[in-house]
Amino acid sequence: MSVVLAATWDPRGEMERFQKWLPELRQAYQAIAVALPPGAIQACEALRRFGVAAAVTPDWSWGRFLALQEAAAVSDATHIHYADLDRLLRWVETQPQEWLRTLARLQECDCLVIGRTPSAYATHPQAMVATEAISNAVVSHLLGQEMDVSAGSKGFSRRAAEFLVTHTRPGRALGTDAEWPLTLQRAGYPVEYLEVDGLDWEIPDQFQDQAAGAERQRQVAAEYDADPRHWAHRVAVAREIIEVALQNGAKR
Repeated sequence: MSVVLAATWDPRGEMERFQKWLPELRQAYQAIAVALPPGAIQACEALRRFGVAAAVTPDWSWGRFLALQEAAAVSDATHIHYADLDRLLRWVETQPQEWLRTLARLQECDCLVIGRTPSAYATHPQAMVATEAISNAVVSHLLGQEMDVSAGSKGFSRRAAEFLVTHTRPGRALGTDAEWPLTLQRAGYPVEYLEVDGLDWEIPDQFQDQAAGAERQRQVAAEYDADPRHWAHRVAVAREIIEVALQNGAKR
């Protein structure tokens, strides 16, 4: 079996780290497909020079859908790993063996939701923890099992990914946290769950030459929580996930 990476990425000073860890990514994935936000022309050209299937989206809300679609098209791999690329870079750097074990596990599943352990979740600001608790509770109730759906990482068999590309539409990227597993469960695909340590908070890594340590994570989390605009944004994110979840509630 084999895995292709489908990623979305809005680069914030991580290109050198991406290049540093690209050999490990190439060894683990048969191919890499990355969707970038409008305007990220230079990043797109750089990724293409590295041999990555990269594309700038017409609208950033299309990113996750187009990443999944492109990954299915560029490789005949049996499974697809969707990941927010900034989170994935941190995971590869800080917990490489766990990342590789997870890739092995997702090749046994049609749909694997990859969530955060309590210790990984504790590195995030309260603006995220408090709001995601609500959206996670709604999606978990509809799926019939407790899980963290918003860690930016999921695995699919090729047939499951192709089903999603055929039966969903772009436009509410963050809502895919609910839409993808609920759509697959409703269609009869089993949805499995795995928690990992490597998906701890990645924002403090921005514009750094290596993954941030625990002290920087705490400092940046405190600064994040001090800005009311971040709380408003996280409420909007949770609302989108909940709205999409209620529109796509699975039949249990």
